[in-house]
Amino acid sequence: MLFLIALLIGALSAFAFQPAGLWPLMPLAIAGLCELIWRSKSLRQALALGWGFGLGQFAVGLNWIATAFTFQAAMPAWLGWIAVVLLSLYLAIYPALAAGLAWRFKDQRPLALVLALAGAWPVVEWLRGTMFTGFPWNPLGVVLADTPWLRLAPWLGTYSLSLLVVLASGGLWLLARRRWVPGAAIAALFAVTLLLPASEVPERRDLTILPNPLPPHPWRGSEIRVVQPNIGQQDKWTPGFGDIAARRLADLSVSPGEKRPRLLFWPEAAVTDPLEDARTDEHQAFARFERTRAAALVGPGEYLLTGGLAIFSKDGRWIDGAANSVFVLGQGGRVLGRYDKAHLVPYGEYLPMRPLLSAIGLSRLAPGDIDFTPGPGPRTLALPGWGKVGFQICYEIVFSGEVVDRRNRPDVIFNPSNDAWFGSWGPPQHLAQARLRAAEEGIPVIRSTPTGISAVIDANGQILKSLPWHSAGVIDATLPAPAVSPTLFARLGNLIPLLLGFALLLSGIVLGRTRR
Repeated sequence: MLFLIALLIGALSAFAFQPAGLWPLMPLAIAGLCELIWRSKSLRQALALGWGFGLGQFAVGLNWIATAFTFQAAMPAWLGWIAVVLLSLYLAIYPALAAGLAWRFKDQRPLALVLALAGAWPVVEWLRGTMFTGFPWNPLGVVLADTPWLRLAPWLGTYSLSLLVVLASGGLWLLARRRWVPGAAIAALFAVTLLLPASEVPERRDLTILPNPLPPHPWRGSEIRVVQPNIGQQDKWTPGFGDIAARRLADLSVSPGEKRPRLLFWPEAAVTDPLEDARTDEHQAFARFERTRAAALVGPGEYLLTGGLAIFSKDGRWIDGAANSVFVLGQGGRVLGRYDKAHLVPYGEYLPMRPLLSAIGLSRLAPGDIDFTPGPGPRTLALPGWGKVGFQICYEIVFSGEVVDRRNRPDVIFNPSNDAWFGSWGPPQHLAQARLRAAEEGIPVIRSTPTGISAVIDANGQILKSLPWHSAGVIDATLPAPAVSPTLFARLGNLIPLLLGFALLLSGIVLGRTRR
């Protein structure tokens, strides 16, 4: 019975995430989990209850993954739901570990349970984001993206926000159990966090009246255009659709009377034919044609930043690999630079255990039988006359602390993505996590997607402009200024939540072993 209750409250907690965004559900659900852990008779039962809670939360919150399977003709649609459940069975192990630690060290002290659970949670979330290539989607802290507590992200990072969510939830549980003093103390601490100074970037219109205005910056006053062509996954890879897509992208990229020069931002894999191809002269000539066509609307001093494919070949004949890339193109299709995606999606961009899975009919979700090759990681490119751009393709942006080249800090992060196969829940969840990366690093984020949600996000994590899901259009904007200096999180990264987590966990252990 307790397991079914854990499963149910875990499922309900998923509605705290976008697109529902009912964030108060999360502290209520975690408070319920505290009660279930407290009632557990054994470590095994506590682990099972934490696992049930996680299973419910992930199975509902990740329902968009099932949609991805509907675009793979070789697979039945129902297999997508099996994939959601199987993935959730694995991901639920991490909240189970947190619940097990909380039960193990509570020793009949409710406050010890709360401290141990709050301390363990950011640690297990960090593990979830790093083990077996990592899948850090929807950490608890993301529910605070639309609350005043977002201002803490530059100081503490997302996993620390998860710690605060669990700690506040534990405070509610303590108050419900009439543990007035510790419950009120936690509530007061949670409220005091709002008094911490915000690491904010002044709005552009305020720069002229500041006592010490920000120094001139190449980005300031720069005009950008973000293109969302509304090209669905069902059409994207259809033979012959490339010409239709090229016309649609071109029509959206230029309009009469617009300000020039400007930067153009196109989505992930906006051009489906290779933009670089190391094979025969014929293949290389066709790649040059695609680059020239894509950059035909780029004027002097302008650049197009677009998703595309690069094909590798050692002998100039056979394909040795491919990269999911962002190309920076100048006039005439000249390649100024290229970024290759590093965090590849299993089953989407490469197929693990290919001989076995191919033999039983399970292939990649994306068309083609060539696995992508991972790039080296975050990279910053300088655009002459503009500034420095960092890149994160698609779900790479959800990896907290891993989105910036620390040795060469960018002025803006470009996050082209293809959310067209993410269902209705995936795009708003993706956007919420991109907002947290902007706030953590103090760097604006530009998102361009084929079907939405595209957005311009400032260095405080606030959405300045966006385009709705399943619509075609453009965002014309002046790029917001980056943070004056790196945030505390940008300097220390996930060392902050890990230290806070271990400190709180140790406090729970010590308290649990202390006699009344």
